Amino acid sequence: MSDAKWYVVHTYSGYENKVATNIEKAVENRKLHDLIQEVQVPTETVVEVKDNKKREVERKIYPGYVMVKMIMTDDSWYVVRNIRGVTGFVGPGSRPVPLSNEEVAKLGVETKEIVVDFAVGDSVKVSAGYLEGFIGTVESIELEKEMLHVSVSMMGKDVLVELGLDQVQTLS
Repeated sequence: MSDAKWYVVHTYSGYENKVATNIEKAVENRKLHDLIQEVQVPTETVVEVKDNKKREVERKIYPGYVMVKMIMTDDSWYVVRNIRGVTGFVGPGSRPVPLSNEEVAKLGVETKEIVVDFAVGDSVKVSAGYLEGFIGTVESIELEKEMLHVSVSMMGKDVLVELGLDQVQTLS
């Protein structure tokens, strides 16, 4: 399961949903759930004004592209590549290139739930970075940015520092 990576498949414009459905059907029919794990067409909800009326519409964020989380083998490549409407994988030549973790995060194809075991006002110990070992008080938490602001006492003064969620731990 850990070998699965996200790949970008190029399709004919307007065929994204059909391609995604056909990939999912091929996975079902050929029992390739272990190789091809997830198929997505990233969309966003936008408000459109037409004839002086507002309405919400689903719009494709990347027209002409489908995201596929899969383990790249000859079989999985062949199945996806030969779906009607697919023009190829994104990458140099015929070699598909997986998205990096940073690209996956930016594209928003994979959502992960962030759970923190501290709250505003709690004391935490800095466990990484240049302030490692310092103890401070959590002033604010920004889960979407995976950051928090901690007030740390340095040379008799309280200094507000911005740290990543992975740079602090609760005091036990």
